[in-house]
Amino acid sequence: MSGESEATPETIAKYVAEKASRGEFAAIEELFAPPLRAQVSAEVVRTAWDAHLAGTGPVTAIRQPVAEPAATGPVRVSVPLTCTHGGLTLIMSIDDAGWLNGLRLAPADSASWTPPPYADPDAFTEHELTVGAGPLAVPGTLSLPGARGPRPAVVLLGGGGPFDRDGTVGPNKPLKDLAWGLAGRGVAVLRFDKVTHTHAAAVAARPDFTMTDEYVPHAVAAVRALRAHPAVDPARVFVLGHSMGGKVAPRVAAAEPSVAGLVILAGDTQPMHRAAVRVARHLAALAPDSGAGTLVDTLTRQAALVDSPRLSPDTPAAELPFGHSGAYWLDLRAYDPVATAAALDIPMLILQGGRDYQVTVEHDLVRWRTGLAHRPDVTLRVHDAADHLFFPGAGPVTPAAYERAQHVDPAVVTDIADWLTAAPAARQAGA
Repeated sequence: MSGESEATPETIAKYVAEKASRGEFAAIEELFAPPLRAQVSAEVVRTAWDAHLAGTGPVTAIRQPVAEPAATGPVRVSVPLTCTHGGLTLIMSIDDAGWLNGLRLAPADSASWTPPPYADPDAFTEHELTVGAGPLAVPGTLSLPGARGPRPAVVLLGGGGPFDRDGTVGPNKPLKDLAWGLAGRGVAVLRFDKVTHTHAAAVAARPDFTMTDEYVPHAVAAVRALRAHPAVDPARVFVLGHSMGGKVAPRVAAAEPSVAGLVILAGDTQPMHRAAVRVARHLAALAPDSGAGTLVDTLTRQAALVDSPRLSPDTPAAELPFGHSGAYWLDLRAYDPVATAAALDIPMLILQGGRDYQVTVEHDLVRWRTGLAHRPDVTLRVHDAADHLFFPGAGPVTPAAYERAQHVDPAVVTDIADWLTAAPAARQAGA
């Protein structure tokens, strides 16, 4: 957009929509932030675009972009598209430098979130607060039940990627589902935007940035903020992590001994670079004509470098999976979530979706089960109908499934709420 001196998220979004409707995907790729460019090419965008328009027909009108308010961090902009046989919504995340951090298409009627039926908004209040200190502080939301007396509380950690506090995926907000579901059952919940969401440019400028930096400082700050809140029982503050947030949760508890226990949802234990190759092969098999085979080849080559003794902090991020730096992968490679969890003297609840193809019973839960088999205070449970986001359903799961508005399975929310309210107080709470 060389002619735009003061581009806004809305004008950038409209520009992207216009370029896509004309098939000019290389121009869109030029706006990708470096992490997105490392994962997605113009041809990948073209393939996804053509697949969606095969059902709706070509775009006939581009309507006014709508930006969701954001105190800090990337802005989420939705552009409604009218097509010859229906409509679509082009959804993108745009940071304060004008770079695209994410881009996807969704059905026209699926761009907004509605509360799950099990949520009771009258049972709790929500308060905005800041998590952490200094230039990398992030905004968060505390969902506080109206029940009297100190109550248990939990910090939510989202999955890998620059997620907001709600874990937004298309029209879905699984972390907000959990927060509202748990708060209605008497548990205080603190969720916050990831530092990679709020401060994408600052993080991208740090070649030494690691998974530990991505999660631990803010998670520890959130735990301490809850313990200091007068409505929270300081001896019953837990950490709940989903996906990569579940993987890193034991490291958070190791760094903050006051954590009373862990809830791990679809926590991956297979090395992430190898899991990426497995998932890419799975998707390529589902759509052999999609060009996904090229992604498999790229990830296989990059994963081999992660395993290589040649990996160093100076290895170019462009040669590594997902555009993460050499330092990031060295930190991941050295971290064993199961061994770290086994060394903790706190109870844990580990839940897994039976239909999850990203984190699986076969490749990931088996390691938790084996490594923690000696622990009577660890509960493992599989929700057979759940996918990676713990949405219930039937049959094989594909990425397109997340384009449909859904909610976290109420049975999962009940499992977590019951466990949190029954779990014992932390023995080291006075530390």
